[in-house]
Amino acid sequence: MVSVHLYGKLRRFAEDPDVRSESVVDAAWVEGNTVRDVAGRLGIPLEELGSNLFLNGRYVTLSARVPDGARLGLFPDDMQLLYKWYFDPSRSTEDEP
Repeated sequence: MVSVHLYGKLRRFAEDPDVRSESVVDAAWVEGNTVRDVAGRLGIPLEELGSNLFLNGRYVTLSARVPDGARLGLFPDDMQLLYKWYFDPSRSTEDEP
């Protein structure tokens, strides 16, 4: 299972999109899936995703593999991290040789 936390306009893809609550979707884990795959299965258009993607608290890219039990935080394109150039998008440990 992957716990997907949605922010901003992406909250509409959660059962409870209210800004006063957590908008979390539990997505089934599929071996080899990337952040892009998980977002796609939830119906989130890639053009609405910002570059602020966090996997277990680490800044990642769409190609990062998502391990079982992961926490994925997705922010929309209109909620960009002001100082994102200070963060090196990392791969998940699943991607490392």
